[in-house]
Amino acid sequence: MNRREFLHTTAFGLAAAALCPAQEYDRDKRRRVGLIGCGWYGKSDLFRLVQVSPVEIVSLCDVDSQMLSNAADMSAARQRSKKRPRTYSDYRKMLAEKDLDLVLIAPPDHWHALIMIEAAKSGVDIWVQKPISHDVLEGKAMLAAARHNNRVVQVGLQRRSTPHLVEAKERFIEEGKLGKIALVEIYCYYHMRATANPPDTTPPANLDYDAWTGPAPMRPYNSLVHPRGWRAFMEYGNGIVGDMCVHMLDMTRWMLGLGWPTKIDSTGGIFVDKKSKANISDTQTATFDFQDLRVVWQHRSWGEAADPNYPWGATFYGDKGTLKVSVMGYDFIPLGGGQPVHKDVTYELEQYPEDKTEKELEKHVAPAIRHHMQNFLASIDARSHPVSDIEQGYISTASCILANNSMKLGRSLAWDPEKQLVVGDSEANALLRLIRIPKLRTDLQSRFVACSFHPLKSAIHELAIWPGPLLAVLSAINNGCAFVQKIVVTLQLGETELRSRMASKTSTQN
Repeated sequence: MNRREFLHTTAFGLAAAALCPAQEYDRDKRRRVGLIGCGWYGKSDLFRLVQVSPVEIVSLCDVDSQMLSNAADMSAARQRSKKRPRTYSDYRKMLAEKDLDLVLIAPPDHWHALIMIEAAKSGVDIWVQKPISHDVLEGKAMLAAARHNNRVVQVGLQRRSTPHLVEAKERFIEEGKLGKIALVEIYCYYHMRATANPPDTTPPANLDYDAWTGPAPMRPYNSLVHPRGWRAFMEYGNGIVGDMCVHMLDMTRWMLGLGWPTKIDSTGGIFVDKKSKANISDTQTATFDFQDLRVVWQHRSWGEAADPNYPWGATFYGDKGTLKVSVMGYDFIPLGGGQPVHKDVTYELEQYPEDKTEKELEKHVAPAIRHHMQNFLASIDARSHPVSDIEQGYISTASCILANNSMKLGRSLAWDPEKQLVVGDSEANALLRLIRIPKLRTDLQSRFVACSFHPLKSAIHELAIWPGPLLAVLSAINNGCAFVQKIVVTLQLGETELRSRMASKTSTQN
């Protein structure tokens, strides 16, 4: 055993020893893993997994050939076997190999649902990035697919596994040192919204832009979009609420044991930076009503943070004290002159020296991702729900989407967790499904629209077994429009096959 293998083996042992018995996992098992979406955070997740388990990176998938090749080179350098993974530009072909134990899914948000459902059908266990979906129905379908196929699904909401946040939860909230908590403020003041307005251009040769767009509306290519800039557009994500609020809302729900909010109200818009090409809000507040508790979100991508030490975080207000938490640490301030407590994030640079040199790695987040991966592996071995199970990811994601819908409609939304509907608001319920029909060539699109449709009133229970349903067009359900009978338009249909099916349907009608 060389020094590197010794360090890795020792790290695995220390990590396992730190886990409670219910979270122990087989740290010698060589699991076969694939990654779909080889960008910044996909690689961050993958290489944290490599650090806590002797996995074999078997396959990688991305529609950017340059990003894919770079990820393959990095994977060969990081994994024990030094083998270069197979590479794919089509996730369906990768999953069809049926040679993976687990898959990590980290493309842009608008692709999460289709890929995750296909992965669940293929029989692998799944790590999927947050927010889990682009609309509410997608998330519901993903939960159904996970349960129907008996898959373990961990969502990349790793605040639930951040060591100092776990400590703060146990030390101050669970021990009652805050007393009655009636208000939690969650916030982000990072200047993270794109401010540029570059011209539209031809996509670079290394990017299959049609495949990248997938189920989203087709926009002219712009350098803001790829790589990493796509969150500037609501066509691909859910703005800063879907990116940053989802973390803090989910953390709050976990810390306080909360389920669904019963009412959501949000206001905001583009108030300051009106020159940018970005179409997400630069200012937004949202209130999540949990009966006798209010969780209030605020983001501004301009100005200064209310507390420069907490530009992104949460403040829990209790009648006995206040707790501030973030990815960088926590502060407990008791009422009545007690002793304040401060804790900084714990780095693990000596245990995992690769963290020191890995490009673009958020070093302060790496320990949280490793612990989250360990919980994922333990849950796979136990066949149990992980700490950030797909259902928890669905609740947090859908709540944020409902906040955006509230802002769009200009009114508060009362949510019925049992019926999974907005109470007494058909317009709001229509927004639970986004209209995201892929842009076809004009002649093909006209034939698609002209086809005879039939009402499809309930599809959720079937989504787990349908062959790759295109959730992007499920919005049509609420608008009196649905699918050609027994013909589901999916991304698995190439243009030739789609034309053939449309022609067959037309000839049948004639």
